[in-house]
Amino acid sequence: MKSHLTLAMFIAAWLMPMQVMAANEQEHAHVHAKEQAVKPQSDAKKNEEHEKHGENEEHEEHEEHNEHEGHDENDEHEHNETLSSRISDDMATAVNIVTDRADSQLLRQHQVVYGKLSADPNRISHVNARFPGLLTSVKFSLGDSVKAGDVLAVVESNESLNTYAIKAPIDGVVIQRSANVGEIAQQQTLFSIADFGSLWADFRVYPSQQVAVATGQTVVIMAADTEINGVIAHIIPSLTQPYQLARVKLDKRDGKLSSGQLIEGAVISGEFNVELAVKKSAIQILDNKSGVFVKNNSEYAFTPLQLGRSDMDYVEVIAGLKPGQWYVTTNSYLLKADIEKSEAEHAH
Repeated sequence: MKSHLTLAMFIAAWLMPMQVMAANEQEHAHVHAKEQAVKPQSDAKKNEEHEKHGENEEHEEHEEHNEHEGHDENDEHEHNETLSSRISDDMATAVNIVTDRADSQLLRQHQVVYGKLSADPNRISHVNARFPGLLTSVKFSLGDSVKAGDVLAVVESNESLNTYAIKAPIDGVVIQRSANVGEIAQQQTLFSIADFGSLWADFRVYPSQQVAVATGQTVVIMAADTEINGVIAHIIPSLTQPYQLARVKLDKRDGKLSSGQLIEGAVISGEFNVELAVKKSAIQILDNKSGVFVKNNSEYAFTPLQLGRSDMDYVEVIAGLKPGQWYVTTNSYLLKADIEKSEAEHAH
């Protein structure tokens, strides 16, 4: 009996550690299984958060891209808006902004020539004493205007001791005087008188231009903000100079013109009609484009143009403008300056 009890106690003592180890292993396995069950959930949560973060970043980038595109569009819109200027009619009148209607135009081909004005040699008179004698009186000075028959001077004859008058033969201006009281008048010229009521314009015509220039052609002469039309009367060759002289007689003298004045001329060599043209004075350049300012109520919008042939005053419009539109012809540079100022302020 005692041996059986002792054996039972030994077996129980031996099995107890084994049970503890088994229990520990079972508990460890349970914990490991629990961790494995939790880990997929954690990874899934992390993946979900990562995907959500990626979506947010993509959404933010998309919004930023849209915002940037919108900003560019706004910038372009604002820039386009700066290519126009608003000015009231009263202000436009005050600063002399003048408009005209775009229409068809007769253009004239031309050759530009340069020269100067001179007095008509047939209207210059040199005055001498008829008989030698003493100058006892001189009436007119250099630059004075005289009428035909006016007494220029009085001479006492050496032979007869009688006095006689020297009179002006033509109307004109005293351009030279070599007479003073007390001097002896002999064969020298005492006075030169020129009638500037008619002038000659002498233009130099170089070899490259001579084919297009001939007698009988119209010449538009520009001098001192004045334009006068004339006709080529003579073409004079030169033996010593590389040009010819085209001479134009001006029968009606403008008060602003004078002998010796430098001038510019346009020899008209042909004429042609164009469907649409604008004045050269209207053309401005913005953003490296040539155009005009088109008026619409109080707004003046810069309109780029495709230009063609031109003459002294007008240039043909091929595209960009319609007949009947009003455009600025005078002081359009004020509108350009206003736009450039707005662009500079916008850039800052």
